[in-house]
Amino acid sequence: MSEFVEQVCVLIRAGEVRVSEHGYDELADDGLAVKEILSGIHEIVVVEEYPDYPKGPCVLILQKDRIGAPIHVVWGIPQGYDTPAVLVTAYRPDPSRWDQTFTRRQ
Repeated sequence: MSEFVEQVCVLIRAGEVRVSEHGYDELADDGLAVKEILSGIHEIVVVEEYPDYPKGPCVLILQKDRIGAPIHVVWGIPQGYDTPAVLVTAYRPDPSRWDQTFTRRQ
């Protein structure tokens, strides 16, 4: 796991979290809860990292919901800051756009 991903996980465990407006919209659209996302942070798979994203570095991770279904979550840290971890978006990945593991785009 990269240093950036470790930093995001440390911030989440410390409660240093903010959810973007877009994040709340996407959570609601897919019937996901912030609590569910936060509780699943212990078992993640890094899918893609975006260290040069203009608003700050971010990472796409794969985790499971309470029944074991896949969820993609994008976490970032604002450019020029060390905190908070920002939940940018979370969604249920479309199986037609991802491989069976939901870690590679088709």
